[in-house]
Amino acid sequence: MSIAESLKQVQNELPEGVRLVAVSKFHPNEAIEEAYRAGQRVFGENKVQEMTAKYESLPKDIEWHFIGHLQTNKIKYIIPYVTLIHGIDSYKLLAEVNKQAEKAGRTVNCLLQLHIAREDTKFGFSFDECRGMLASGEWKQFHNIRICGLMGMATNTDNAEQIKMEFCSLSKFFREVKDEWFSESEAFKELSMGMSHDYREAIAAGSTLIRIGSKIFGERNY
Repeated sequence: MSIAESLKQVQNELPEGVRLVAVSKFHPNEAIEEAYRAGQRVFGENKVQEMTAKYESLPKDIEWHFIGHLQTNKIKYIIPYVTLIHGIDSYKLLAEVNKQAEKAGRTVNCLLQLHIAREDTKFGFSFDECRGMLASGEWKQFHNIRICGLMGMATNTDNAEQIKMEFCSLSKFFREVKDEWFSESEAFKELSMGMSHDYREAIAAGSTLIRIGSKIFGERNY
């Protein structure tokens, strides 16, 4: 099946209000261009250098989402063009994004990443850490970031019940955070959950952004 056909298959499954981030990391420009010609405009990358190279050589109406673990010393390279940073997993990172965005004269959209999986290899705030950071209110002094929602990754398991439980816990926490700290914010509306193997469960739990790579582009070439 071609990239365009795979893309269409996924898009046909999406209910209204759910957007697809086509995860193009490790795939060449040609693959992105094929998806672009088929109408896809939102692409996700997890390496700063790779995303910047692609940004510079591909159409400028592409929305680039950074979906990986972001190191503070690399932020400045993506700030001029990134549309959404999915993985803000510490206050320090949020502060640095704000600092670099201020230098660039931009306001950058961000999602707070929550650790909902049972794997230690994944990053993110615990629910209590996130509550503590938001309750402290210090983030309100950051005028060059816009917190648009939450992101989380479920455990990499075949246990559909566990995945469902983890997504539902994040969905519930999203509502709590929205009610408590962002009830006046129109921007706080995104819940980024779900990848190629678990996006159906994520959509059922209320995801608004799904991140799909291998199902569209095939297995990655490392």
